[in-house]
Amino acid sequence: MLADEVSVVVGVDTHAETHALALVEARTQRTTRTLVVPASRAGYRRALRLARREAPAARVWALEGSGSYGAGLARFLSERGERVLEVERPARTQTGQKRRLKSDLLDAERAARQVLAGTAGATPRLAPQTQALRALMVAREGAVVACTQALNELRSLVVTAPAELRERLQGDPERQLLQACLRLRSGSSGSERAALALALRSLALRVRQLRHEAQTLEKELARRVGQLAPGLLAQPGVGPITAAALLIGWSHPGRLRSEACYARLAGVAPIPASSGKTIRHRLDRGGDRRLNRALHTIVLTRRRIDPTTRAYIQRRLSEGKTEREAVRCLKRYLARSLYRLLEHEVILDTA
Repeated sequence: MLADEVSVVVGVDTHAETHALALVEARTQRTTRTLVVPASRAGYRRALRLARREAPAARVWALEGSGSYGAGLARFLSERGERVLEVERPARTQTGQKRRLKSDLLDAERAARQVLAGTAGATPRLAPQTQALRALMVAREGAVVACTQALNELRSLVVTAPAELRERLQGDPERQLLQACLRLRSGSSGSERAALALALRSLALRVRQLRHEAQTLEKELARRVGQLAPGLLAQPGVGPITAAALLIGWSHPGRLRSEACYARLAGVAPIPASSGKTIRHRLDRGGDRRLNRALHTIVLTRRRIDPTTRAYIQRRLSEGKTEREAVRCLKRYLARSLYRLLEHEVILDTA
C-alpha cells in the first residue's frame, strides 16, 4: 500500500496559468495544507519548498494533466528527484446531469486520494526522446489533416466552377489536377473566372506545401525511430509512423507495470460482455486512440502480407468468433509482444 511507503501525497490540479496543490496525509487522509501557485518556474520552486517543509520524509506527487498543463511541473519535479505519478482528469459532467460542487483545490485533493486508493497513479511520460517524437507526430498529423481539407475544398470548387473550367479539370487524377490548378492565372480582370482561378491556385499551392511539410516530418520521425528502436521497425507491418505511436504511448521502461497495462492503455484489452449461456468479450472504446489505431494498422498490414496472421484469423473464425472479435484477439496478442520488445530493447533517458 502506498500509505505505508509515503507520509504525504501532494495532489495537483493543473491549469494554464495556475496550479492548485493539496497536501494529504497518507495514513489519515486529512488535508493539511492547500496552496495555489503560478504555472511558472517560480511557482514550481514555491510548491517544492512547501512540500519539503511539510513532508521532509517520503512523499509523492499526484498530477492531473501531466501531459499537457502539468508537463512543466512534472519535468521540474522529476529533474529534482521527486516521485511523480499522473492521475486522469475526471470525466466531464454530461448535459442534464446534476453537477456536484467543484473547485481547483477540491480537484487537487481528489487527485491525491485517487493515488492513495490505488485507483490511479502511473509514471508520467517524461523521456525526452519520446516527447520529441510526440511533437513531430502532432505537427505531421496537423499537416495531413489540413492537406486533406484543402484538397477537398479544391475539388468542391471544381464541381461548382463554370463549365469551361469544370470540363477542363473535373475527372483528372489528383496529381494532374494539382498541376493544372498551379498553372492557372487570374489576370487583372474582375470576373468570376479570375477569382476562381486565384482560389484554385492558392489551394493547390497549400496542398503542395503541406505535403512537403508532412514528408519532412515523416523523414525525421523515421530517422529518430531508427535510432531508438531499430528492432521495432524490423517487425512485420510496423512502419515509422506506427512505431512512433507505439513508442509515444509506452514512453520509457517502467512507466507501465505490465503488458496488461499497455494493452489497457491501447484499448485492446478484452472487456467481459457475457450473459447467460453466451460467453464473449467486446471491444474497448477507451484508451489511447492513436496507439489503438497504430495497432489496428499493423494488424491490417499483417493480414495482407503475413500468412501466419491470416491462419490465426481463420482459426479464430472456425472457433465461432466473428471477424471483429478475431481482430481484437490479434491486437491483444500484438500489444503483448510489442510491449516486451519495447521493455527489453529500447533504452531511453527519463530525465
